[in-house]
Amino acid sequence: MLSAPQAILFDLDGTLLDTAPDMAAALNRVRAEQGLEPMPFDEIRPHVSNGARGLLGIGLKITPDHDTYGPMRDRFLALYAEDLAVHTCLFPGLDALVDSLARRALPWGVVTNKPGELTRRLLEALEINPAVVVCGDDLKRAKPHPDPLLFAAGKLRLSPDTIWYIGDHERDIIAGNAAHMPTVAGRWGYLDGERPIETWGATVVIDRPEDIANLLARSAEPAASPDAVDAK
Repeated sequence: MLSAPQAILFDLDGTLLDTAPDMAAALNRVRAEQGLEPMPFDEIRPHVSNGARGLLGIGLKITPDHDTYGPMRDRFLALYAEDLAVHTCLFPGLDALVDSLARRALPWGVVTNKPGELTRRLLEALEINPAVVVCGDDLKRAKPHPDPLLFAAGKLRLSPDTIWYIGDHERDIIAGNAAHMPTVAGRWGYLDGERPIETWGATVVIDRPEDIANLLARSAEPAASPDAVDAK
């Protein structure tokens, strides 16, 4: 059972925000410029958590060592930046959760591999104000290295083992475990299918964003005393 947290950190794409529609639109604009037909949204969605590298991999069949990768990545990010908050929104149930965290004075934040400029513009556009935001280019090493999570814990002035980290990709869980944070894997996210979510090593796997509130409620319940258990 998870202990009650002193803060909660979220991955961004696929965990806190449903950014897939706007990122898919940008990818298909790049494809159109290359004379390619649009890809179906359902084929793009599972790869959104892998960022520009993953999307260009499926959309243009190029990897970072390809000669055209740099220019294509820049073009994709430029197109995405033009319309990054058209359809993007909090996943269902997370608006109420964020409000409840504010009422309880429980700090929360975002740790993402998304570039800082895009992340902060997106949060500002959606009027979302986390206590701490750590992005993919803020430090030398991004997830799955634990540095971003440890940096966020330092910003919050909390011990990592008192902070829950919630993500939708195996790299989130690897980073959280390495930072000695309780980890929550969300099945509603952009699961890329590389490995089953149950094999990631998360402390808990949940199906819906609404389940976070249930975890919080259970974590706040007082543990039964040994005498009470023996008496049953």
